[in-house]
Amino acid sequence: MRLLTTALIALLLLVHVELWFGKSGVPRTLELSGKLREQLAANNAARARNQQLQAEVRDLKEGLEMVEEKARFELGMLKPDEILVQLSVPKR
Repeated sequence: MRLLTTALIALLLLVHVELWFGKSGVPRTLELSGKLREQLAANNAARARNQQLQAEVRDLKEGLEMVEEKARFELGMLKPDEILVQLSVPKR
């Protein structure tokens, strides 16, 4: 009986050692959980950026309004026979 108790205690200690210090123990699980959270956050950010880019591509494919707006504001382009008038507010 004493030998059985000692063997069971030894097995219990081995299980706990593996649980706390083994390759797939608690510290490794916590480390992987942190990495998973970081990766999920990165995935969500990438997903939001992809949706934004898809909307921009859809706008570029469907209408020329977006192209015209980009040409006007980012490149400073004008239509033929168009005059650019800029108004400025005087500083006080």
